[in-house]
Amino acid sequence: MANAHGDFIWYELLTSDADAAADFYGKVIGWSFADSGQSGMDYRLFSSSAAPVGGLMAINSEMKAGGAQPAWLGYIGVDDVDVSAARIKAAGGAIHMEPKDIPDVGRFAMVADPQGVMFFIMKGASDEPSLSFASETPENGHCAWNELSTTDTAGAVDFYSGQFGWKQEGEMDMGPMGKYLFLHHGPGMIGAVMPKMPAMPVPAWTYYFRVPDIDTAVEAIKAHGGTILQEPTEIPGGDYSMNALDPQGAAFALVGARQ
Repeated sequence: MANAHGDFIWYELLTSDADAAADFYGKVIGWSFADSGQSGMDYRLFSSSAAPVGGLMAINSEMKAGGAQPAWLGYIGVDDVDVSAARIKAAGGAIHMEPKDIPDVGRFAMVADPQGVMFFIMKGASDEPSLSFASETPENGHCAWNELSTTDTAGAVDFYSGQFGWKQEGEMDMGPMGKYLFLHHGPGMIGAVMPKMPAMPVPAWTYYFRVPDIDTAVEAIKAHGGTILQEPTEIPGGDYSMNALDPQGAAFALVGARQ
């Protein structure tokens, strides 16, 4: 993938029920799903009307025995997976899955930052750029924002800036909730870092996917077994954001207009 080092290039849902999850997100966000063709595993690709966005993987018995729970994980593109994994470990992070190759797809590793937040690093085999994160032009069905809730905002900014070249520029005071620190990479903002709220069980990334009508999406979540954690709230620029759990318990978020 012809993306810069530090770009978000893919999003992946680990789920306990692949069929139910595909049905849910298809109705809520409008994704279409297709089998990836990888032998020996249930891995499905999901797409918007414009391009592939991410993958859905069923949690197998081995993963479940290791403690895997339904969750969303992001992939950050790097120039060299092995070098980046070593640098992450040296900076206080951890390697949960050593670098390995997927034929015709790329090389990747599962890692964690010093606060224990897991994500993937990857160098894709293709020269085609990933459009999973709509960094410049808003695109329905694609990720619009990457938000890190952490127990150490200053430490997280230092870590991710050092690993991926991100810059923290600008902030929003949330009062007793602390400061919302904006992250920039390349031509614009990619997301933000904020303090973990007490109700959140562990530090984690939250990925916001764009929908054309936030209220229609909320009704679809309620109608198809999801749980609303935060009702739509207006954000700078006039869009609305909200947070939810899918029927299998994976946390996700949406952003969109109110029609």
